[in-house]
Amino acid sequence: MKFRSLLILLFILSVYPNEKLKAGELPQEKRIVFLGDSITQAGRYIEIVDAALIAQYPDHDKTFIPLGLSSETVSGLSEPGHAGGKFPRPDLHERLSRVLDKAKPDLVIACYGMNCGIYHPLNDTRFQAYKNGILKLREKVLANNSQIIHLTPPVFDSLPIKSNTLPAGLETYTKPFEGYNIVLDNYSNWLMQMREKEQWTVYDLHSVMNAALLERRLQDPEFTFAKDGVHPSPAGQLLIASVLLDAWGLNTQADGTPDHPQGAAILELVQKKHAILRLAWLSHVGHLRPGVAVGLPLEEGLKKAAELDAQARLLGKLSGKSQ
Repeated sequence: MKFRSLLILLFILSVYPNEKLKAGELPQEKRIVFLGDSITQAGRYIEIVDAALIAQYPDHDKTFIPLGLSSETVSGLSEPGHAGGKFPRPDLHERLSRVLDKAKPDLVIACYGMNCGIYHPLNDTRFQAYKNGILKLREKVLANNSQIIHLTPPVFDSLPIKSNTLPAGLETYTKPFEGYNIVLDNYSNWLMQMREKEQWTVYDLHSVMNAALLERRLQDPEFTFAKDGVHPSPAGQLLIASVLLDAWGLNTQADGTPDHPQGAAILELVQKKHAILRLAWLSHVGHLRPGVAVGLPLEEGLKKAAELDAQARLLGKLSGKSQ
């Protein structure tokens, strides 16, 4: 991956000194739930990691459960007129108990923040709501005898939508605040402070994305990872994946395909698997977000997903080494 060496170095320096997981070490936990907003529901980064894991360790014992939900916050906040006034942003805490009860995770990987400041300038009330939401999430996960890894939020990029943003100092914001990434800088810094003070496991995606964006713009001043300012392109999703890939010692080619002779076929099977799993699990757990397609009944979805997973693992064994 272009710029991979720089990003790996930045990631190692910013994360590993106080982490339970060292570079190149897979988590011990078997059932891994991914929580987050639309960036996690899109799930490309989860698929890349899952495919790389299968390619490198086709006999691994991990189960990935994708449960990202579009528009969701951990802060419980919603801007006036969200979605044209059709519905408020869903709050993770409305469904969190059901996630823990039904998905039974050993490990939760949570990526929140992008929606949590509702695209307004930084203020103490909204910031505290984010902190409280993260603390509540963490408390419930740990009380469930599960572990949690926090991902700092992705980058908000005002450049590609500069004509559709608003400056600081306004009473109301009907469009995103142009400096909203500063809000996310603060959210990320707080998570990293909790890593230092409280020994939380935090992977600093935000700094990695900020650094990559700045470096890309040295060559192309108009470059962006998110054409709408929020939702990462495939390259942006790959950058998110790289944080987990590097942490867990997993390898891919520059485009995110597993570094394996059958990598493209493995990734395709994994993508089909996750297309079934994300909707089946969302429907099984339940949520209040309108407009999400209904998935297969969970038992049926798990059966179909298991068939695709078995095919992917077989490809991993045919040309790779089972470890």
